[in-house]
Amino acid sequence: MRWIASVGGVGLLPQRLWGSDAGAGTVGAAVAAVGAWALWDTPIWLQIVVAGSVTLLSLATTRRYEGTDPGWVCVDEAAGVFVASIGLTSWPWLIAWVAFRAFDITKSLPGIRQAEGLPGGITADDVVAGIYALAVGWAVSPLL
Repeated sequence: MRWIASVGGVGLLPQRLWGSDAGAGTVGAAVAAVGAWALWDTPIWLQIVVAGSVTLLSLATTRRYEGTDPGWVCVDEAAGVFVASIGLTSWPWLIAWVAFRAFDITKSLPGIRQAEGLPGGITADDVVAGIYALAVGWAVSPLL
């Protein structure tokens, strides 16, 4: 479970490289971005299935860490990235990824911080941030 929660161990890299979990979420989100990028040419229904599957996997693997949310756990960021990228490509996809990281880190939009207090909150706040970022990506799509 630790291997999945750390997205194949990448969430553990910052601790090993610079002695801190700082940046583990961004590293996990970057690895997930590679997976989301690979889905650009797939049907939107498949992207939804993958986003849902990663979200369920995140909920299952982070359950034991509820209330602590260790920094190396980054499968929740992966879930948020896959949600944020549904149906997007090119610049809108990149803008959504950056927006997701900003929303997840700052938790400044309504509902993101509150989602942390829910059961499954480790994942829930990232999914809410991903939904906001998806809206941003879709909003800028006609402009780019």
